Amino acid sequence: MNVSVLVTMVLLTLLGGCGIWVFVRSAEATGRLVDRSSPALVAAVKLESALVNQETGIRGYGLTGQREFLEPYHDGLAQERAAAARLRALLGHDGQAAQDLARVLDRAEEWQQQVARPIATAPSGAPVRLAAQRAQAGLHRFDAVRAELAVQRGHLQEERDRARADLRRVRVLQNWVSAAIAVLVLAMLGFAVVGLRRAVTTPLGALSSDVRAVTRGDFRRPVHGTGPADLRALASDIDGMRKRLVEELEFSDAARSQLDEQATELQRSNSELEQFAYVASHDLQEPLRKVASFCQLLQRRNADQLDDRAQQYIAFAVDGANRMQALINDLLAFSRVGRVHADHTPVDLQPLFGQVRESLSIAVEEASATVTHDPLPTVPGDPTQLGMLLQNLLSNAVKFRSPDRPPAIHLSVRKEEGYWEFAVEDNGIGIDPAYSEKVFVIFQRLHTRESYAGTGIGLALCKKVVEYHGGTIAVDHDHSPGTRITFTLADQTPEAAASETSGRAPQREATAS
Repeated sequence: MNVSVLVTMVLLTLLGGCGIWVFVRSAEATGRLVDRSSPALVAAVKLESALVNQETGIRGYGLTGQREFLEPYHDGLAQERAAAARLRALLGHDGQAAQDLARVLDRAEEWQQQVARPIATAPSGAPVRLAAQRAQAGLHRFDAVRAELAVQRGHLQEERDRARADLRRVRVLQNWVSAAIAVLVLAMLGFAVVGLRRAVTTPLGALSSDVRAVTRGDFRRPVHGTGPADLRALASDIDGMRKRLVEELEFSDAARSQLDEQATELQRSNSELEQFAYVASHDLQEPLRKVASFCQLLQRRNADQLDDRAQQYIAFAVDGANRMQALINDLLAFSRVGRVHADHTPVDLQPLFGQVRESLSIAVEEASATVTHDPLPTVPGDPTQLGMLLQNLLSNAVKFRSPDRPPAIHLSVRKEEGYWEFAVEDNGIGIDPAYSEKVFVIFQRLHTRESYAGTGIGLALCKKVVEYHGGTIAVDHDHSPGTRITFTLADQTPEAAASETSGRAPQREATAS
């Protein structure tokens, strides 16, 4: 390949040199023809015409003796000088043409001396007699001038013909050189196409074939690189990327396998959790009910025989059984979130809030609480779980009220893009910002059971319900006095949102078009 390129460049250089030489020769031949031969021939014709005009004027003056017939003679003299000067400038002082011009001028000068000047300077009346005397000599002398002019014109015509012939030969040679250059350029283009195909296109096609095989999923197929160094480097980079993908796939397969094992383990754990929930809801609560019932029965039947300490012990046992029962019920409710009643349906929060308010009516009335709300929307979700969410938030607002003022509880709502933002705010004792995350952890209590009753599951249950519905819940630290808990719920189900998005897409495309 390199040898071919070198040979081609040498040939192209040689042909280029020939082209330059031919161009110089063509310019030289054109200059000889245009700038010397043709103007010299024209000047020679003018010189001949000037001498003929002189002879005509002298002959007319010699026949008539009238001075006006000398005008062509005097004009011819001026034309002769101009033509001679032009010929000297074109022909120079050496060579055949210069010698021809010298002989013409010599013959013309002899004719001038012996015939023209004597007749032209003769007084009136004398020219006729002098012209008659010198008629033969004048004819002979001017024939000599004509002969030299013919010789000069012939030589100039030959030189002009030679210049034309040289120009034609140069043009033919120029055409051949141009044709050779064109053929060489075409051959170079052909070789370039073939070389490009062999050096770039074929290796690039093989590389593309390997890459397509990899894109179809054959990640084990190596990507080979041939041809130029750039293509080999590109193939090496692509093969490195393929190896990295193989490593990532192997890691992904291992992670997927591990995830499947964990999912199986989680499924088993969930199954055990469901069995535990069943046991807790039936087998554990029944003994607790018996403990509480028999303790209360023992207290009523033997009340007169029990002292105050025994009465206190029985009260402790009954209270512990009741709290254990409440804790089990809260744990069951917490574990059922996302597993029971998992279907999302449109839930009108307006009547749901009324039902929750009615279930808490006794506590609300005892605390002299004021419960208000904004107009509530309809959201997708599980009505039982959303009811548990509202009930826990409202009951906490009533429970953790300030002793200095009656509770004022308000549920606000505002529409954002794609979701609703709710806020339950009160004027109670508030939550220290340091515990804003801790309150949503199960069994985390900020107060003793003696101060506030409960199991410590309420807000953890609220967080699980909100997150199951695709929202978030948090404590607003900027609200004072009291507590403000904000949470979000989706405006519509994911399926409806996807359907609406797909339905709007063509409209957007149509609008864009």
